[in-house]
Amino acid sequence: MEALDILFTASFWVAAIRIASPLIFATMGELICERAGVLNLGIEGIMAAGAFAGWFTVYSGGDLWAGVVVAAMTGAAFGLLHGTLTVPLGLSQHVVGIGITLLATSMTYFTYRLALPEVTSPPKIEPFQPFAIPYLSDLPLIGPALFNQTPLTYLAFITVGVVAWVLYRTPLGLAVRAAGENPSAVEAQGISVTAIRIGAVMTGSALMAVGGAFLTMSAFNSFFFEMINGRGWICIALVVFGSWRPGKALLGAILFAAFDAYQVRLQQLSGGIIPYQLFLMLPYILSIAALILVARRATYPKALMVPYQKGER
Repeated sequence: MEALDILFTASFWVAAIRIASPLIFATMGELICERAGVLNLGIEGIMAAGAFAGWFTVYSGGDLWAGVVVAAMTGAAFGLLHGTLTVPLGLSQHVVGIGITLLATSMTYFTYRLALPEVTSPPKIEPFQPFAIPYLSDLPLIGPALFNQTPLTYLAFITVGVVAWVLYRTPLGLAVRAAGENPSAVEAQGISVTAIRIGAVMTGSALMAVGGAFLTMSAFNSFFFEMINGRGWICIALVVFGSWRPGKALLGAILFAAFDAYQVRLQQLSGGIIPYQLFLMLPYILSIAALILVARRATYPKALMVPYQKGER
């Protein structure tokens, strides 16, 4: 029963929402890219670059929100490179994405060593602190989980609403979705498919970088190598799990985060009798199972990963 009791504790859901927050940012970023027809496999490296850029800005004396802005700009710059290579030049989105991951990760680690050559342990900053929303934070169970988090967690949930509203309630969102479904129809309306796709990749990459910055400026207070730890690849799977819809992708991010938070507590209950590696595998196994069940019915953007040149039909 103790294992089930965990699911009804406020601390468990506080941890789950905190773990989900960087996934939400990055998943929304990947969703925007793919909705426009571009698969962005550079997400892992972009998150690492955003994590370092935001942290280093604050470490150098900048404001926390300035760190978020710098992280977003860093991500947008890598998004511009990715978009330029894949959209007008039509290079393989798989190859370019992997290349961006390697480039961003290597540049991040090189810059870290260059800026802090004598450092043996990661320097610390003062991160975002939890902000309790009056009255709402006092609600049982959901109060501490949803209304006593850091500002970046609130921003992550706001981002989901904004992305959903833009995609389904604005002409810009219609153009983005059309670029991923039928780019020739977008061109017929006199709208540049190239501009839409590059803009979407830049915006999505900026959100990915903010997701990385969450780790160094909200979840932790320092930057260390391998801190992204595969989160970028999980976000790509979450987009498929969510059927390219922001609301369902949000639920997928929370579900994976709950699995992750749960395995940590199961390790404590086991008392070391069961190898901890089995618990580390648990959220990924459950996520793969959920992905298999959902992905078979998912309808992906028809022009996803399909290069488009003006005038082509």
